[in-house]
Amino acid sequence: MKKLLFVIFVFVGILNAKDYNYYTTDVAPVNNDLYKKECASCHFAYQPGLLPSSSWQHIMDNLENHYGSNASLDENDARKILAYLLENSSEKSNYKRSIKITNSLQNGVVYTSLTQIPYLQKKHRKIPKHLIEQKEVGSLARCSACHKQADKGIYNDEDVYIPNYGRMND
Repeated sequence: MKKLLFVIFVFVGILNAKDYNYYTTDVAPVNNDLYKKECASCHFAYQPGLLPSSSWQHIMDNLENHYGSNASLDENDARKILAYLLENSSEKSNYKRSIKITNSLQNGVVYTSLTQIPYLQKKHRKIPKHLIEQKEVGSLARCSACHKQADKGIYNDEDVYIPNYGRMND
């Protein structure tokens, strides 16, 4: 009887472990209302753990030319958002994708976009260029176009659905 209970316990544990990994958060979700209001009203609310602090500093220092748009904020809001981004940047996070992002960076390089991050380039290298450039995606920087739970900080392979293609299999 003890062996049967042990087998059942292990079986249930394996099932739950699979579910746990499937829904594991890869980067800390955005939890700052001011950041959501000021930044996510124009684009996806990129989690601070997707970039190192040097990148966030560069982005916030250049809001007057924010990827071709003027995204300037009043000084007080800009200071608060920058503090949030720096406190939660990739090198200060314990989430697995943030750690991998930080470990892929070269010393002294200021990455000005997600698309320049070596870890993210490596993760997306097998995706044909035409699938990235199609109008439904447009760029690797449009995370939520393919990562269906990106807003929750979940970037697992199981949640990838590329428009006009479907699931990407390795």
